[in-house]
Amino acid sequence: MCTRAKLAEIAKVEALSPFHGTLLNEKSNIQPIVNLFPKWSIDKADRNWCAGFVYYCCVKAGFLIPYSPDECISCSLAGCGAWEEFAMDDERIGYHLGSDERFIPEAGDIVLYDKVFINLEHDHIGIVLENKTNTIIVAEGNTYNDNISRIIERNKDEHIRGYIRIPNHFSY
Repeated sequence: MCTRAKLAEIAKVEALSPFHGTLLNEKSNIQPIVNLFPKWSIDKADRNWCAGFVYYCCVKAGFLIPYSPDECISCSLAGCGAWEEFAMDDERIGYHLGSDERFIPEAGDIVLYDKVFINLEHDHIGIVLENKTNTIIVAEGNTYNDNISRIIERNKDEHIRGYIRIPNHFSY
């Protein structure tokens, strides 16, 4: 059964594996992520696979979501902006602005960031593992733009663009 709790568990394990793109002395191991996107290659994905990591975890958790749903206008779910388009245009999915103080993030929610790496809107994404008073613990791919997945603690601040809550047992 696909649930957000299962998504969080899988994201934690996968982030700690860790995945990594091409590193100085190591060949990339992101092929399982890249394989989910027919138009992608390791070269195209390298240093740009955080959204692909989120999709990979969703698929592994059992959520039935195509890599490029009809709601995605700009690109496939390999891009952060597409996740926002998908969430905003599919009424079954919850989308909550980061500035909405009434929304309480939970394990398995997806978090979209603004201006984390390249000073652009929705330039990074991750999966919430734990909500704390002023921070969230998140599983992310390509953290700090260093091409490695890991679990990190992020402040709940102006960099959080929004949260996506996929319903348990969701099937597109």
